[in-house]
Amino acid sequence: MATPDAAGDPRVYLAVERTFLAWIRTGIALMGFGFILARFGVFLRQIQLLRENSQPQSSAASVWFGVALVIIGVVVNIFATVHHVQLVRALRTGKPDFVGPSKLAVTIAILLACIGLLTAIYLVLVSMNIPMQAK
Repeated sequence: MATPDAAGDPRVYLAVERTFLAWIRTGIALMGFGFILARFGVFLRQIQLLRENSQPQSSAASVWFGVALVIIGVVVNIFATVHHVQLVRALRTGKPDFVGPSKLAVTIAILLACIGLLTAIYLVLVSMNIPMQAK
């Protein structure tokens, strides 16, 4: 728990602002990477069309992974904003509550690990030219 003097210290507020801006940058990066990943499917399809005797495969998986990352980026920005407002409010009242690791950070890390693993599997399957089932 912070002492009342620490709650009024401008360095604490500046640290909270830096953390908030880092979360916003993370959300924007996720959205940008999601867009790139979604467009990567179109790129793969064009490469396949250039090959002789090759049927283009569906790029639905990369689109869905990309959309998932964009949505996660939006959710990160929303939760970061809500958490920032709550933390500043708690600092103003002198009752900041720092009880443990950020649930948002842990959740995002697990989600990104899962999406990264699925993306790696998808890229291996595409590079080996194994047809993906698209329904």
